[in-house]
Amino acid sequence: MSSGAVVYVVDDDVGVRKALAFLLVSAGLNVRLYESATAFLHEITDPGRCCIVTDVRMPGIDGLEFIRRLHDRGLNIPVIVMTGHADIPLAVEAMKAGAIDFLEKPFREDRFLEVVRFALVCDERSVRRSQELLRTQARLQSLSQRERQVLDCLVDGKANKVIAHELNISIRTVEIHRANVMAKMEARSLSELIRMALFVEAATLN
Repeated sequence: MSSGAVVYVVDDDVGVRKALAFLLVSAGLNVRLYESATAFLHEITDPGRCCIVTDVRMPGIDGLEFIRRLHDRGLNIPVIVMTGHADIPLAVEAMKAGAIDFLEKPFREDRFLEVVRFALVCDERSVRRSQELLRTQARLQSLSQRERQVLDCLVDGKANKVIAHELNISIRTVEIHRANVMAKMEARSLSELIRMALFVEAATLN
């Protein structure tokens, strides 16, 4: 887990904010406090590696709407919602909207820290996945039109002979384009090349 990761605590109860801050700092984690979702959304544009711990019921923007607005901004941040027993249905709705977990008050300190650490690990994985996607997209954009056609055929499982026939080029030319595609994509094998192409396709569809 990155030592620079931040836990954002968003809660209108100052006592809760201070208690959770003390617990998180004592566990060696970085923490920033906000009294409302509005304050967080107003100030934070690039949260970095992080997770958010928020109450599900707050004045103004509640936890559920908070998650929706984060997604609207393209901020795919792991969110943990805190809830009272009566608010569990709302917490479930928050999880359906994208929250990673919810904690029913009162919760144990060790359980709280366990969930927070898991959320931070999930965010690091998400960041690495995003970085890999950007690198792969850049490599795809470096391909010529013909190279991209050859790649699409390879993804469809077509042999060089079939590709040559469909594109009306020689098998030798297909082999040259295929080698160029492998080099530009920095793929060590055909299976890795196909994985890269499918990875970008799946991300685009999502």
